[in-house]
Amino acid sequence: MTVNSLDTFLSVKGGFNGGRRDVYFVRALGCGSGMEDQILAMDRRMGSKMQKKVFYTRMRLPSPLIPQEEMHFYSSQFEAWKAGRKLSVRNQAQDGRFCRVLGDACTETVEKYRLVKKNMTESIEKNFVIKLLYWTDRVLGCALADWNERKCFKILMEDVQKEQDYLFCYMLTLLGCDVLLLECRKDISAADALKALSAEFRLGEFKDTLQLPEYMPCAAPSAVHTEHEDRTAKEPSGPVRVVIPEKPGRRNSCTQMPMQPTPQPAVSGKAAGNSEKSFEELALLASSIVMIAVYDREGEPIATGSGIMIGRDGYILTNNHVTRGGCFFAVRIEDDDNIYKTNEIIKYNTVLDLAVIRIDRRLAPLPFYRGKKLVRGQKVVAIGSPLGMFNSVSDGIISGFRNIDSVDMIQFTAPISHGSSGGALLNMQGEIIGISTAGIDEGQNINLAVNYEDIGMFVRGFTG
Repeated sequence: MTVNSLDTFLSVKGGFNGGRRDVYFVRALGCGSGMEDQILAMDRRMGSKMQKKVFYTRMRLPSPLIPQEEMHFYSSQFEAWKAGRKLSVRNQAQDGRFCRVLGDACTETVEKYRLVKKNMTESIEKNFVIKLLYWTDRVLGCALADWNERKCFKILMEDVQKEQDYLFCYMLTLLGCDVLLLECRKDISAADALKALSAEFRLGEFKDTLQLPEYMPCAAPSAVHTEHEDRTAKEPSGPVRVVIPEKPGRRNSCTQMPMQPTPQPAVSGKAAGNSEKSFEELALLASSIVMIAVYDREGEPIATGSGIMIGRDGYILTNNHVTRGGCFFAVRIEDDDNIYKTNEIIKYNTVLDLAVIRIDRRLAPLPFYRGKKLVRGQKVVAIGSPLGMFNSVSDGIISGFRNIDSVDMIQFTAPISHGSSGGALLNMQGEIIGISTAGIDEGQNINLAVNYEDIGMFVRGFTG
């Protein structure tokens, strides 16, 4: 069937022949009238079908920066692929059918790239394959656990411009996904041989200024907040719930939040405020940094990360890549023997690699920096849980500022390791200036954090 509208793409379902599902790979060019309202209506409509074995998402591609703690796994999968062994991703390593389909899809996608990348080296090939596998995990997430050849996947990807990004979307079709590229600003810059892999239709004129609303998955009816009788022992049932509060930063009127005394980080020596603190005083702020254990649907731990208390009503900021793929999370707080389990993701952004989760506990949030621009050479302190070592503190300096895929990042030297993702980067006044996001294995103390300005906009309404 020819796809010539957004509604047609969402409603059409390919046939199933010879063990493979017919899929659609389409580029929608430009913007139609009332585009924003139409997109939101589509999100609501498709969200209501998520309970009917239809997977739907609308997003921009995640950052190509692969977290340090993930690199070893995906590198080992590249070696397995080169040796002709089984290829898998974190969210689907058991299903032999999927592993075969994934291996074939990866091989075909690399061959397509080789046609236009004449000077491809083994290093370029390795980086490309690792990116393909990492993005497969990030985009499809827990849906991979229920993957089968007949399941309907509908994926809308926004503003895809680079050849590698486009080929990843093509690989999704080889995994059985229908993929539509919303090219609102301009069409993809790619060789004709690659463009021919997808069909196209025009919605209207290109608009550089159009900003589509952020996709917010619909919450299931069962996602109404209730007070847990035993917060420390009862595991959340079912998959992760994405909860949309009635008003940012406020609880639903049916919620009875358990009111516990708010812990306050102890401060000794210098007075609190804007004065520079000693390293000993900054280390005491670790009581506002948490360790997050991520569990799969079988209740097995699959990863650990860190998080920052940002709102008294249980709101914790972390990285999207920490929560992605998990079915529930266990949060540990310093000087608290309880373990707080939750499956509530309040908000997430794949481009900034940020997410907010919530636990049923009163918290002591850290303040955000709101001063002048940061400068190179400025002293910083990083707090997180590298390698599961709860709330480790390290110091360093800001060594530079980088813009990576349109995201402003702080480069800093304070040592971090696997598990530090989601931890706090603080200035010497104890204010949040960034969230630890990635490290570069090949470099010594080359670490990156999303900066406080992007974080401040993302968490607006949840802080305090």
